[in-house]
Amino acid sequence: MEKFLEILNDFDPISLAEMDSVKLLNRMDVKYIFHKSEFSDILTTANEFYRTLTINERRFENYDSLYFDTEDFKLYNAHHNGRSNRYKLRMRTYIYSDLHFFEIKFKSNQDRTIKKRVQIPEKTNEITGNALELLQRKTSMPVDVLKPAIRINCKRITLVNKSLSERVTLDFDMKYNRGDDQWHEWPELVIAEVKQERSGHSAFIKIMHAKHPKLNKPLLFRQTMNPKTLLTCLQ
Repeated sequence: MEKFLEILNDFDPISLAEMDSVKLLNRMDVKYIFHKSEFSDILTTANEFYRTLTINERRFENYDSLYFDTEDFKLYNAHHNGRSNRYKLRMRTYIYSDLHFFEIKFKSNQDRTIKKRVQIPEKTNEITGNALELLQRKTSMPVDVLKPAIRINCKRITLVNKSLSERVTLDFDMKYNRGDDQWHEWPELVIAEVKQERSGHSAFIKIMHAKHPKLNKPLLFRQTMNPKTLLTCLQ
Protein backbone atom coordinates (compact mmCIF):
# COMPACT_ATOMS: atom_id res chain seq x y z
CA MET A 1 0.00 0.00 0.00
CA GLU A 2 1.26 3.47 -0.85
CA LYS A 3 2.20 5.66 2.10
CA PHE A 4 -0.48 8.29 1.46
CA LEU A 5 -3.19 5.61 1.62
CA GLU A 6 -1.83 4.47 4.97
CA ILE A 7 -2.07 8.07 6.21
CA LEU A 8 -5.64 8.21 4.96
CA ASN A 9 -6.52 5.43 7.41
CA ASP A 10 -5.85 7.89 10.25
CA PHE A 11 -8.72 10.16 9.14
CA ASP A 12 -12.08 10.05 10.87
CA PRO A 13 -14.54 8.42 8.46
CA ILE A 14 -17.75 9.90 7.09
CA SER A 15 -20.52 7.89 5.43
CA LEU A 16 -22.52 8.70 2.31
CA ALA A 17 -25.60 9.31 4.45
CA GLU A 18 -23.74 11.83 6.61
CA MET A 19 -22.60 13.64 3.46
CA ASP A 20 -26.16 14.30 2.28
CA SER A 21 -26.05 17.82 3.69
CA VAL A 22 -22.98 18.72 1.62
CA LYS A 23 -23.86 17.53 -1.91
CA LEU A 24 -22.89 20.94 -3.35
CA LEU A 25 -24.59 20.46 -6.72
CA ASN A 26 -24.65 24.28 -7.02
CA ARG A 27 -21.26 25.52 -5.93
CA MET A 28 -18.09 27.48 -6.31
CA ASP A 29 -15.04 25.34 -7.06
CA VAL A 30 -11.33 25.71 -7.55
CA LYS A 31 -8.74 23.19 -8.77
CA TYR A 32 -5.09 22.51 -8.05
CA ILE A 33 -2.56 20.00 -9.33
CA PHE A 34 0.44 18.64 -7.51
CA HIS A 35 2.98 15.83 -7.72
CA LYS A 36 2.11 12.55 -6.04
CA SER A 37 5.25 12.84 -3.91
CA GLU A 38 3.50 15.66 -2.01
CA PHE A 39 0.41 13.61 -1.25
CA SER A 40 1.51 12.26 2.13
CA ASP A 41 2.47 15.65 3.56
CA ILE A 42 -0.74 17.24 2.32
CA LEU A 43 -2.94 14.53 3.83
CA THR A 44 -1.04 14.60 7.11
CA THR A 45 -1.72 18.34 7.42
CA ALA A 46 -5.34 17.99 6.31
CA ASN A 47 -6.15 15.32 8.90
CA GLU A 48 -6.90 17.93 11.57
CA PHE A 49 -9.62 19.58 9.49
CA TYR A 50 -11.24 16.85 7.38
CA ARG A 51 -12.94 13.47 7.48
CA THR A 52 -12.79 11.03 4.57
CA LEU A 53 -15.62 9.28 2.79
CA THR A 54 -15.54 5.62 3.74
CA ILE A 55 -17.70 2.91 2.14
CA ASN A 56 -17.32 -0.68 3.35
CA GLU A 57 -14.01 0.34 4.98
CA ARG A 58 -12.69 1.52 1.61
CA ARG A 59 -11.43 5.10 1.56
CA PHE A 60 -11.30 5.75 -2.15
CA GLU A 61 -13.50 5.03 -5.17
CA ASN A 62 -12.58 4.09 -8.72
CA TYR A 63 -14.21 6.39 -11.28
CA ASP A 64 -14.82 5.76 -14.97
CA SER A 65 -16.04 8.83 -16.88
CA LEU A 66 -16.97 9.07 -20.56
CA TYR A 67 -17.25 12.64 -21.90
CA PHE A 68 -19.32 13.66 -24.91
CA ASP A 69 -18.61 16.46 -27.37
CA THR A 70 -19.37 17.54 -30.92
CA GLU A 71 -17.26 16.59 -33.92
CA ASP A 72 -15.46 19.95 -33.71
CA PHE A 73 -15.10 19.86 -29.89
CA LYS A 74 -17.49 22.72 -29.25
CA LEU A 75 -17.81 21.97 -25.52
CA TYR A 76 -14.09 21.59 -25.00
CA ASN A 77 -13.29 24.80 -26.88
CA ALA A 78 -15.82 26.73 -24.80
CA HIS A 79 -13.94 25.61 -21.68
CA HIS A 80 -10.49 26.19 -23.10
CA ASN A 81 -11.40 29.69 -24.24
CA GLY A 82 -12.78 30.56 -20.80
CA ARG A 83 -16.37 31.03 -21.94
CA SER A 84 -19.13 31.12 -19.34
CA ASN A 85 -22.55 29.49 -19.63
CA ARG A 86 -20.98 26.32 -20.97
CA TYR A 87 -21.75 22.63 -20.52
CA LYS A 88 -19.95 19.41 -19.82
CA LEU A 89 -21.68 16.09 -20.55
CA ARG A 90 -20.56 12.75 -19.20
CA MET A 91 -21.46 9.21 -18.22
CA ARG A 92 -19.92 8.35 -14.85
CA THR A 93 -19.52 4.93 -13.28
CA TYR A 94 -18.53 4.35 -9.67
CA ILE A 95 -16.77 1.07 -10.30
CA TYR A 96 -16.55 -0.33 -6.77
CA SER A 97 -20.14 0.67 -5.98
CA ASP A 98 -21.46 -0.40 -9.41
CA LEU A 99 -23.48 2.81 -9.82
CA HIS A 100 -23.96 4.65 -13.11
CA PHE A 101 -25.06 8.24 -13.84
CA PHE A 102 -25.49 10.65 -16.72
CA GLU A 103 -24.37 14.12 -15.60
CA ILE A 104 -24.64 17.64 -16.97
CA LYS A 105 -22.35 20.30 -15.51
CA PHE A 106 -23.11 23.93 -16.28
CA LYS A 107 -20.57 26.71 -15.67
CA SER A 108 -22.49 29.97 -15.24
CA ASN A 109 -21.41 33.53 -15.94
CA GLN A 110 -21.24 33.96 -12.15
CA ASP A 111 -18.51 31.31 -12.03
CA ARG A 112 -20.78 28.78 -10.35
CA THR A 113 -20.85 25.09 -11.22
CA ILE A 114 -24.34 23.58 -11.32
CA LYS A 115 -24.63 19.82 -11.70
CA LYS A 116 -27.69 17.79 -12.64
CA ARG A 117 -27.64 14.03 -12.95
CA VAL A 118 -29.83 10.96 -13.33
CA GLN A 119 -29.03 7.38 -12.45
CA ILE A 120 -28.92 4.97 -15.35
CA PRO A 121 -29.17 1.17 -15.18
CA GLU A 122 -25.82 0.25 -16.71
CA LYS A 123 -22.60 1.58 -18.18
CA THR A 124 -23.22 2.80 -21.72
CA ASN A 125 -21.74 4.89 -24.52
CA GLU A 126 -25.12 6.23 -25.66
CA ILE A 127 -27.36 9.02 -24.35
CA THR A 128 -30.81 7.41 -24.24
CA GLY A 129 -33.78 7.01 -21.89
CA ASN A 130 -33.80 9.25 -18.83
CA ALA A 131 -30.33 10.54 -19.77
CA LEU A 132 -31.74 11.82 -23.05
CA GLU A 133 -34.68 13.36 -21.21
CA LEU A 134 -32.27 15.25 -18.94
CA LEU A 135 -30.21 16.43 -21.91
CA GLN A 136 -33.29 17.76 -23.68
CA ARG A 137 -34.65 19.40 -20.54
CA LYS A 138 -31.44 21.16 -19.51
CA THR A 139 -29.74 21.99 -22.82
CA SER A 140 -30.62 22.87 -26.39
CA MET A 141 -28.09 20.41 -27.81
CA PRO A 142 -29.48 17.74 -30.15
CA VAL A 143 -28.21 14.31 -29.19
CA ASP A 144 -27.27 13.41 -32.76
CA VAL A 145 -24.43 15.98 -32.80
CA LEU A 146 -22.79 14.41 -29.74
CA LYS A 147 -20.29 11.58 -29.69
CA PRO A 148 -17.98 9.99 -27.10
CA ALA A 149 -14.86 12.16 -26.96
CA ILE A 150 -12.62 10.90 -24.17
CA ARG A 151 -12.74 8.34 -21.37
CA ILE A 152 -11.05 9.07 -18.04
CA ASN A 153 -10.33 6.53 -15.33
CA CYS A 154 -8.98 7.50 -11.91
CA LYS A 155 -9.15 6.80 -8.22
CA ARG A 156 -10.75 9.46 -6.01
CA ILE A 157 -10.46 10.32 -2.33
CA THR A 158 -13.22 12.57 -0.98
CA LEU A 159 -12.58 14.74 2.08
CA VAL A 160 -15.32 16.61 3.95
CA ASN A 161 -14.47 19.36 6.39
CA LYS A 162 -15.64 18.84 9.96
CA SER A 163 -18.24 21.61 9.74
CA LEU A 164 -19.85 19.84 6.73
CA SER A 165 -19.55 22.93 4.54
CA GLU A 166 -16.87 21.86 2.05
CA ARG A 167 -15.75 18.90 0.00
CA VAL A 168 -12.30 18.26 -1.40
CA THR A 169 -11.82 15.61 -4.06
CA LEU A 170 -8.37 14.20 -4.81
CA ASP A 171 -7.96 12.28 -8.07
CA PHE A 172 -4.93 10.08 -8.68
CA ASP A 173 -3.73 7.13 -10.80
CA MET A 174 -5.30 8.89 -13.78
CA LYS A 175 -5.39 7.52 -17.30
CA TYR A 176 -7.35 8.30 -20.45
CA ASN A 177 -8.13 7.06 -23.92
CA ARG A 178 -9.87 8.64 -26.90
CA GLY A 179 -11.81 5.65 -28.13
CA ASP A 180 -8.99 3.54 -29.54
CA ASP A 181 -8.42 1.49 -26.35
CA GLN A 182 -4.91 2.92 -26.10
CA TRP A 183 -4.56 4.12 -22.52
CA HIS A 184 -2.26 7.01 -21.61
CA GLU A 185 -1.29 7.34 -17.96
CA TRP A 186 -0.26 10.14 -15.59
CA PRO A 187 0.84 8.16 -12.52
CA GLU A 188 2.52 11.10 -10.77
CA LEU A 189 -0.34 13.60 -11.14
CA VAL A 190 -2.87 14.47 -8.43
CA ILE A 191 -5.81 16.79 -9.15
CA ALA A 192 -7.48 18.45 -6.17
CA GLU A 193 -10.80 20.28 -6.33
CA VAL A 194 -12.20 22.36 -3.47
CA LYS A 195 -16.00 22.65 -3.56
CA GLN A 196 -17.95 25.18 -1.48
CA GLU A 197 -21.41 26.72 -1.59
CA ARG A 198 -19.67 30.08 -1.81
CA SER A 199 -16.01 31.05 -1.72
CA GLY A 200 -14.80 31.31 1.84
CA HIS A 201 -12.36 29.95 4.40
CA SER A 202 -10.78 26.67 3.35
CA ALA A 203 -8.11 24.82 5.30
CA PHE A 204 -7.17 22.93 2.15
CA ILE A 205 -6.58 26.08 0.12
CA LYS A 206 -4.36 27.34 2.95
CA ILE A 207 -2.41 24.09 2.79
CA MET A 208 -1.92 24.54 -0.96
CA HIS A 209 -0.66 28.10 -0.55
CA ALA A 210 1.59 27.17 2.36
CA LYS A 211 3.29 24.51 0.24
CA HIS A 212 3.59 26.86 -2.73
CA PRO A 213 3.94 30.43 -1.38
CA LYS A 214 4.23 31.94 -4.84
CA LEU A 215 0.93 30.43 -5.87
CA ASN A 216 -1.62 33.27 -5.75
CA LYS A 217 -4.21 31.50 -7.87
CA PRO A 218 -5.10 27.91 -8.77
CA LEU A 219 -2.98 26.15 -11.33
CA LEU A 220 -4.76 26.43 -14.67
CA PHE A 221 -4.86 23.18 -16.59
CA ARG A 222 -4.87 24.77 -20.01
CA GLN A 223 -1.47 26.27 -19.20
CA THR A 224 0.06 22.94 -18.22
CA MET A 225 -1.43 20.11 -20.29
CA ASN A 226 -2.13 18.96 -23.80
CA PRO A 227 -5.53 20.53 -24.58
CA LYS A 228 -6.81 17.58 -26.58
CA THR A 229 -6.37 15.07 -23.78
CA LEU A 230 -7.15 15.43 -20.10
CA LEU A 231 -8.28 19.02 -20.47
CA THR A 232 -11.52 17.92 -22.09
CA CYS A 233 -12.87 16.73 -18.74
CA LEU A 234 -11.57 19.40 -16.39
CA GLN A 235 -13.06 22.68 -15.10
